[in-house]
Amino acid sequence: MKFAVLDFETTGGQPADSIIQVGLVIIENEQIVDRYSTLVRPEMAIPPFITSLTGIDDAMVAEAPPIEQVIGEMQPYLQDSVLVAHNAGFDYAFLQRALEDSGYFKFSGMVLDTLDMARICFPTVPSLALGNLCETLSIPHERPHQADSDAEATALLWLKCLNRFQELPLLTVQRIASIFRDDPSDFAWFIDQEAARKERSTALDPDASEYFRQFALAVKDWGTEPFERDEAEAKRLLGLSFPDFYEKIKEALKERFAVFEERPAQDQMTEEVASAFEDSSHLLVEAGTGTGKSLGYLLPALYYGIREEKKVIVSTHTINLQEQLRQRDLPLLQDIFPVDFRVALLKGRSHYLCLRKYEQKLTYAEYEHGREDRLMAAQMVTWLTDSERGEDEELHFGRNGLDFWRSVSSDADSCLNRSCPWFKKCFYHRARSDASEADLIITNHSLLFTDIKAEHRILPGFKHLVVDEAHNFEEVAVKHLGTEISWYSYVNAITQLFRDGRSGQLPFVRNRLLHADDVPREKAGAWVEAIDDLQPALLDIRERWDELAGLLYESLAHSGGDATEGPLTKRIPESPKPIGWGTLLDREEELYARLSSVLKTLDKLLLEMKEQEEVMDLQGLVTNMGGSVKELYRHRDAVRFFLKQADSNYVYWMEGAAQQKVKSLQLMAVPVDVSYLLRDAFFSVKDSVILTSATLSVGKTFDYITDQLGLRKSAEENRLRTVMLPSPFQYRKQALMIIPRNFPVMKGIRGEEEFTAALTDSLADVAKAMEGRMLVLFTSYRMLRQVHSVLKERLTPEGIQVLGQGIDSTSRSKLVRLFQGSGTSILLGTSSFWEGVDIPGDALSCLAIVRLPFQPPNHPVVEAKSERIKEAGGNPFMKLSVPQAVIRFKQGFGRLVRTTKDKGVVLVYDTRILETYYGKHFLYSLPGPKIEHMNVHQLVPRIHEWMEGEEEA
Repeated sequence: MKFAVLDFETTGGQPADSIIQVGLVIIENEQIVDRYSTLVRPEMAIPPFITSLTGIDDAMVAEAPPIEQVIGEMQPYLQDSVLVAHNAGFDYAFLQRALEDSGYFKFSGMVLDTLDMARICFPTVPSLALGNLCETLSIPHERPHQADSDAEATALLWLKCLNRFQELPLLTVQRIASIFRDDPSDFAWFIDQEAARKERSTALDPDASEYFRQFALAVKDWGTEPFERDEAEAKRLLGLSFPDFYEKIKEALKERFAVFEERPAQDQMTEEVASAFEDSSHLLVEAGTGTGKSLGYLLPALYYGIREEKKVIVSTHTINLQEQLRQRDLPLLQDIFPVDFRVALLKGRSHYLCLRKYEQKLTYAEYEHGREDRLMAAQMVTWLTDSERGEDEELHFGRNGLDFWRSVSSDADSCLNRSCPWFKKCFYHRARSDASEADLIITNHSLLFTDIKAEHRILPGFKHLVVDEAHNFEEVAVKHLGTEISWYSYVNAITQLFRDGRSGQLPFVRNRLLHADDVPREKAGAWVEAIDDLQPALLDIRERWDELAGLLYESLAHSGGDATEGPLTKRIPESPKPIGWGTLLDREEELYARLSSVLKTLDKLLLEMKEQEEVMDLQGLVTNMGGSVKELYRHRDAVRFFLKQADSNYVYWMEGAAQQKVKSLQLMAVPVDVSYLLRDAFFSVKDSVILTSATLSVGKTFDYITDQLGLRKSAEENRLRTVMLPSPFQYRKQALMIIPRNFPVMKGIRGEEEFTAALTDSLADVAKAMEGRMLVLFTSYRMLRQVHSVLKERLTPEGIQVLGQGIDSTSRSKLVRLFQGSGTSILLGTSSFWEGVDIPGDALSCLAIVRLPFQPPNHPVVEAKSERIKEAGGNPFMKLSVPQAVIRFKQGFGRLVRTTKDKGVVLVYDTRILETYYGKHFLYSLPGPKIEHMNVHQLVPRIHEWMEGEEEA
């Protein structure tokens, strides 16, 4: 087969744009046999952004051949070829237009996309962008965004994909081919050809021993590898006092690392954690960036847990930190710790693949999103040949990938447990089994609270807990101990059961019953009749829910706030109720009654069908239906809880987006105060809870976090210790904070316009001086969009790329990769960018904080908490708003200095930090940067001076 691998550089992506460079690489017999490349003289000027991206300017193409001549020279290469490109739709469209404009017939051969093939062959790559793929797969790519280099890299990628596909187990290749069997695309034809080639070349199948049912699997049966440790010997080795034990660990670290830095703060943290475990006390420890928090709690946790034979749980807020512990810190400890230990990482159940549901999905070809779902299904077949954990974090999700994952992820409601043919290979049960045997369990805050709601049936029993990223603990508790229901989740629960006559669990069961030889005909007929009656009833419930949700959205839209500033939000007060609330209660009553009747019928049907559990196909389908029924029960009860406001300790509100209208509707109900829940669930019943973060204190005290987390009683009983550890970074030498004191104040519409204009001017000047390398943190998405458009216009001609959250991508990790890869970028972010973004080195040298990060005072939760504080005679602004904002401000500040070698500038454009009585709380909470204020026109000279100078603190 002959492949023509094509890449174009163009003046843009619109039909009117022109080709400025061509790269073509010819592959035959899996070898590169020819190449063609040339610049092309376009019919328009090359935009500055394209020049900055490609390095091609007007002068370079002035003497280049026109497109008509280039197409004539390309024609022989394209004849009898299969066209291959990366993101083929783009290059194919330009090729067809160029052929037609030059008087040639359009290309009529097969067209294949390396994006599709790379997804299937390399399902775990973090990004499918050509540059990132080349870096991940060690493919040389010397000049990105030059057509000849891009075409060469794409050709090498294609060869790597072909080779990888043929290396896959025969069963995997056959399974992938079967997924595309009914797909009419060129890609499906090609996969079928490759599968046939694999079958011809595989005489003896070396992978057959790894086959189970329809898949070649890396995962082995769990529970078959017993862990053996001489407990007496372990206790002898851990018989030293902790300080002596820690000194031995440090000696091992010195032997392992050529350069070993003593960290006094880390030493103190390990001693404090060890003491808290020994004394059965709780500990709040603030440890700045670079302290080495992870080893600071992991070492004493393992020492104490193994010695005393007590299980220790470590909980993080983010999956990223979980993975860091698994991939970096724990392997190091396993090398140097004197005793073998077992660690398990346990995530929420939805993070694991359910092999039974996935097998069923492929068997019945349930591809709701067509070819996108087929690609996702195929890449997962490949992934299963390598994955031993079956976690979603391992996979790269394409468009609609999350929808596909949700339909095949593990969940308690549809689990067959020991009756499942996949039970011994089940990823989730393997993780649970590992956790039950482990000395140390790594989990996340969400699962801790899910375990509480599940009456402690998920996590093994424990008395010792470490909470990392503890500044998020209360927020996660509020979310998980409340209820949330959306228009989509309710509709999805219904459509899982019945979408139309052909799709949904009920039609599948009906079809199975019509052709079932192993079910008594009389019973099958009665069940088919019951299903036929249920289908219109479910459509009626869907209509009733749509009507109720529509009325709720109307109420929200009527007084839900400014749609340009993010979601519409409306709190539902206890009294007086919004106009028309009585009508909503009537509609809910009718919906509740109708749904209850349907659920009762479904329960009866499922109970009867379970008598046929020996019929495995039917059992799987019935179990899935049972899960959907339980989900509908939860939705029914959640809607009632929301509308009747069943608990006075909760705050109730609605959210939505003006663009998606009712489809965006969300109903929220969360506890106003979780401090007593946290006290009862953790601090009153656990022997020792360690809470750590870089940002726990406000104004050098822990008063705020102590009250929020329910630790006041522990403090009064002398069971709470607190410690603040200094960062090892020299902030006076590494970070300069500048506040432009003459900056406009945001008051009214005129003031906001002046502020935004001045901000854009200043950011543009600083970005030019810094050659990008800037992260700008906003509190308003509307302002971010306004500034993004102006900055892009001003900075693109300077070769500085402007990236905006929600504009250039909604993925934080993708934006950070683009930012780091460019070298001359300015990244504008809000919300999630204030924390958890780690950009060490020169890629980030300037951080701009646009406004102090106060939460909107009218947000329902803030409002409800403020009312409680007022009722108790307190000042909500100083007791709630300022502490929350200070902690977030500290998190934002922490984005700049990530290593001992980092140096940079923090700009704060909010003069309230200087001019108000509460501003000192922000400055006093920082870890000691050099702070200066000056007129805005002095910023750039001072930044140059700081970045180039060797100032003494």
